[in-house]
Amino acid sequence: MEEKQTIMRRSGLAAVAAIGTVSLLLAGCSKAEDDSPDNTKAAGADAATKDVVNASTQKGGTVTYAYSDVPDSFDPGNTYYAYMYNFSRLYARPLMTFKPAAGDKGNELVPDLAASAGVPSDGGKTWTYKLRAGLKYQDGTAITSKDVKYAVERSNFARDVLSLGPNYFQQFLDGGDKYKGPYKDKSAEGLASIQTPDDTTVVFKLNRAFQEFDYLVATPQTAPVPQSKDKGIDYVKSIVSSGSYQFQSYDEGKQAVLVRNKNWDASTDPLRKQYPDKIVVNLKVNPETIDQDVQAGNVIDLGGTGVQAATQADVVSDPEKKASTDNTYGGRLVYMAINTKLKPFDNVECRKAVEYAIDKTSVQTAQGGPIRGDIATTVLPPDIPGYEKADIYATDGNKGDPAKAKEHLKACGQTTINTSITARSDRPAEIDAATAIINSLKAAGINATMKQFPAGKYFTDYAGVPKWDADNNVGLMMMQWGSDWPSGYGFLQQILHGDAIGASGNTNLSQFDNKEVNELLEKAIGTEDKAARDAMYTEIDKKTMDEAALVPLTYFKVLLYRPANFTNLVSTAAFSGQYDYLNIGTTKK
Repeated sequence: MEEKQTIMRRSGLAAVAAIGTVSLLLAGCSKAEDDSPDNTKAAGADAATKDVVNASTQKGGTVTYAYSDVPDSFDPGNTYYAYMYNFSRLYARPLMTFKPAAGDKGNELVPDLAASAGVPSDGGKTWTYKLRAGLKYQDGTAITSKDVKYAVERSNFARDVLSLGPNYFQQFLDGGDKYKGPYKDKSAEGLASIQTPDDTTVVFKLNRAFQEFDYLVATPQTAPVPQSKDKGIDYVKSIVSSGSYQFQSYDEGKQAVLVRNKNWDASTDPLRKQYPDKIVVNLKVNPETIDQDVQAGNVIDLGGTGVQAATQADVVSDPEKKASTDNTYGGRLVYMAINTKLKPFDNVECRKAVEYAIDKTSVQTAQGGPIRGDIATTVLPPDIPGYEKADIYATDGNKGDPAKAKEHLKACGQTTINTSITARSDRPAEIDAATAIINSLKAAGINATMKQFPAGKYFTDYAGVPKWDADNNVGLMMMQWGSDWPSGYGFLQQILHGDAIGASGNTNLSQFDNKEVNELLEKAIGTEDKAARDAMYTEIDKKTMDEAALVPLTYFKVLLYRPANFTNLVSTAAFSGQYDYLNIGTTKK
C-alpha cells in the first residue's frame, strides 16, 4: 500500500517488544505505576520499535494529529494509504487486524470484528468467519454479517464511485468480474459469492485458492457499513462508527474531530482501550509546522512521514533529541515506475537505459541519506519474505552509467527521449529525489520534465489514471510502496499484476502486464507451502527487474520523532513503521 504509501495507497494493500509490556497494555494495565508527565522522558533511540514507550492507562484529554494535505479519504472502503489504514481502525473494525505490538511482532494477525481467524475449506477457495456477539454501531443498532458483505461490495465493485483501495476481492471472488456493485445492482442478493447464512456468519467463495485470505480481510474494506446509511462518495461526511470512536464533526479539507463512541462495548473488543476523550485531526498543515509541533510534544504526524529534511541534521546530531527517534524499515520501497505502455518505454531497451542512467546515490542523498534508507536494487525490500540480494543494473558507486544507458538507448532506436516525471507536491523529499533523477537522466540523453500533484489526488486524477498518463506523455512516476501484508504477494500483487491495473486509482503505475509474472503470482497465492510461495516471490522479483518495469531507489526507512506528552507509543511493521494509532493517549488533560 502507499505509505501508504504501501501499497499498499494504495499501495498501498500493509506490512504488519517485549511481549510482557505489550500484554500488559492490551490487558489495560500500566507498565509503570506513575502516570505523571515524567514518564514521557525519552526511552532511547528506536525504543518504540522494540517495546511500548510510556505505557499508561491514563484516560482523558485530547490527542491531536496533523497532516500536510487532505487524506485520500476517511471512508474505510475508499482509502489505500498506510496511515489511513492505521487511523481508520479507531472508528472502523475489519474482520481481522494487526496486533498492537512493536516492530515485526506488530505483523501478527488477530481477530477484530470476527470472533476468530477464518476457517478455510475447499483447499482455500472458501473462507468462513463468525462475528463476535453483541457488536453495535454508534447508534446502538446491531452490526450484522450483511453489513460486512455490503462493505466489500461497495468498496471493490463500484470503482466508478469509490476508486481508491485495492481490488483484491474483485479479482478473487467468484463472479467478481461480472458484478457491477451495489449502486447499479438493485437486487436483494448482491454478489452471490459473499454469503450470509445468518446475522453472524459471512462466507467468501473464491474463484481460486487464496492461502493468505486472513490478511486480505484485515483491510478496512471489511469494516461494516449499513446499506441504509451509505451515501456513496459522500459517506465520508457521515461515517457510521463500529469502533471505539465516532466522528463528532468533519470539515472537509480542514479538520476532523472524533469523540468516544458510547455504544462501543469493551467486552466485544479486546484490542481498543478508548483512552483520550477526543481525537482531533488538523489538515493542510505546513510540513515544517508539523515537524516543530511534533518535536514540541504537541501533535502526532498522521502521515508518519517523520522528521523533515530541514531539521534532520539537528535531530540526529543532538544525543537528547536522537533518543526520541525511531528509525526503521517497515516493508517499504521508494521507486520510480516506468510506463511500459508508453512509447518508447514500451521497448525494454529504453527502460534499461533508464535503469543504468540513474544516480541512486544522489537520490539517497536527496531523501536524507542512509538514515532514510539503503540503496535499493530489488523490488522486494529486505524485510519482506522472498527478498534475495541482487543487482543486475549495478554501476560504480551506484552513481549511474550514462555511457551504458546510451548503449541501450541506441538498442531501442533512440538517441534522446523527452518525457515527463510525476511527483507529489506535498512531499519535499520526493520532489528532491525526482530532481536528482532528472539531473542524472539528462546526462544519458533522457530529458524529463517534472509534474507535481497533491498526494490526495495523485492516484485518482493524475499518475494513477493511465489515460491521463498517455495524454500527458508521462513515462516516469515517483512512487513509494509498503506491503499490504507481510508477504511477497502482499507487496507485489497490486503493483505488478496485470489485473491490478485500473482506469483510476491505479497502483500498478508501470501498467506492467507480464504473463509469466501474472501466472507466478496466481500460482504462489494458491500454494499452501510457505517456503515454496516465498521462492516464487523471489522469481517474480527477478523477472520484473529483467523487464525493467521499475527502478528501485531506496529501501525506505522512516525517521519518526517520538512526541512527549503522548502515551502508548509503539512503532509497528504492520503500518510501515508508523506509530500504532489504536491506543495512543495523552498525559495532558
